[in-house]
Amino acid sequence: MPLLTLIFALAVIGLAMYLINRYIPMEPKIRTIMNWVVAVIVVIWLLQLFGLWAYLGVVSVPRAK
Repeated sequence: MPLLTLIFALAVIGLAMYLINRYIPMEPKIRTIMNWVVAVIVVIWLLQLFGLWAYLGVVSVPRAK
């Protein structure tokens, strides 16, 4: 995916979220949850796009003894 397409997609997502938050009346808790869900989905999408999603399971954290 070219960089301009990626930037355009992120701008469209951001604009959609702005319009939803601005013009659709909803309870603040629901709005916060919706914003977090969309942010997590976008981060997962970006990780998959750059091929980093597969490496998350490989990383191991040393445990304290």
